[in-house]
Amino acid sequence: MPLPSIFDKLKLPVLAAPMFLVSEKELVIAACGAGVGAAYPALNKRSSEAFEAWLVEVKAALAAQRQANPDAPQGPYGINLIVHRSNPRLQADLEICARQEVPLVITSLGAAKEVVDAVHSYGGVVFHDVTNLRHAQKAAEAGVDGLILVAGGAGGHAGTQNPFALLANVRAHFAGTLILAGSLSSGRDVLAARALGADLAYMGTRFIATRESNAQQAYKEMLLAARPEDIVHTPAVSGVPANFMRQSLEQNGFDME
Repeated sequence: MPLPSIFDKLKLPVLAAPMFLVSEKELVIAACGAGVGAAYPALNKRSSEAFEAWLVEVKAALAAQRQANPDAPQGPYGINLIVHRSNPRLQADLEICARQEVPLVITSLGAAKEVVDAVHSYGGVVFHDVTNLRHAQKAAEAGVDGLILVAGGAGGHAGTQNPFALLANVRAHFAGTLILAGSLSSGRDVLAARALGADLAYMGTRFIATRESNAQQAYKEMLLAARPEDIVHTPAVSGVPANFMRQSLEQNGFDME
């Protein structure tokens, strides 16, 4: 289906995923300037005031890019909001997003109609993370514009379903934008996601080892040296199953035997 108009100037059908403590303003500005969408978590700044100051910098940098080269591709920037009672900043950060008219808001851990309505009030777009059809249906009821299908193989708190099955199952019940996440890292992967019926490919890990990433150099090197068999899906860290690198778990005292 046609993408929301904020994606009209994309060079590639890719959205760089918001990553905790990794996606910061430099990565978002560079990715958007390269012609893909990009987002970062509001909680990457430790206060709402700092978050808004950061947001103003991103908007100014992207506006300068457009002024210098108005015909160049540029992806939209977005903010990831944790919609859960454990996030005491949700209301304050949502008000900032509305005040600054953030074009894309990605919600996680809860699809709330009041959040969707607040973003729609100024013309923004809302995508929501889901790992199964039941969560997709609840998000659709809340009025989201798109669903990020976090399939098996995605980094962090990922689902376990095969992307073929998950995408086909959700598409049968949802006519909005679908974004596929999970083991996508190359142009071939993007093409495959599009062939499956996804409107955008969602990539996170692919951007961790970039110059603009805020990840520590040792972590970047660990990532580059890791192999697929080093990925461990475990609830050991937070109580919720997630994908981690075995080397990282071992360095932090988790017994992988």
